[in-house]
Amino acid sequence: MRLLPLKDPERSWRQIKAQWKKDAEGVGEDFATFGGISAFEALTAREGDSQGLYHLTDGERVHSVCQVRRLLMSRYSAPALSARFVNVSPIYDLGVADLGDYAQMLVALFSGVVWLSRDALSANHIRFLLKSPGDSQFFAALKAVTPFSPFSKFTIEGALIECSMKEAA
Repeated sequence: MRLLPLKDPERSWRQIKAQWKKDAEGVGEDFATFGGISAFEALTAREGDSQGLYHLTDGERVHSVCQVRRLLMSRYSAPALSARFVNVSPIYDLGVADLGDYAQMLVALFSGVVWLSRDALSANHIRFLLKSPGDSQFFAALKAVTPFSPFSKFTIEGALIECSMKEAA
């Protein structure tokens, strides 16, 4: 799976919403009841493309969307990436996909943000806000200090992951 900017004309928010609506209605749910969708709807309605909207896709379906912004924060001496407003396809919320698939998708989303920090949105620090504190269980192993870890610091507080990247060798 790849994390790509939402401004890709083939994967507009309207198309994603249509896919997710079909997924929800396929199991008898009303798509309008998904609360996180309205927050993302507000983000897509803003003028300009400065909001940094991204989608995680496998090429056939969009699995999640989020906002990723590079910004200066008083706690860091260099820009940090902030990833928030994570919304996932109804197939995850409604149990069509199993918990293992959900975990794999969240890890792929986080990995995409890490990739952005090393590439297009260069940053040494990442703040990743999960959908819920329960999702932190999928990232607990990353707190272990190992020689091959890309992180010099990795903490989880509730639903917030904060990490600093090791300097590139």
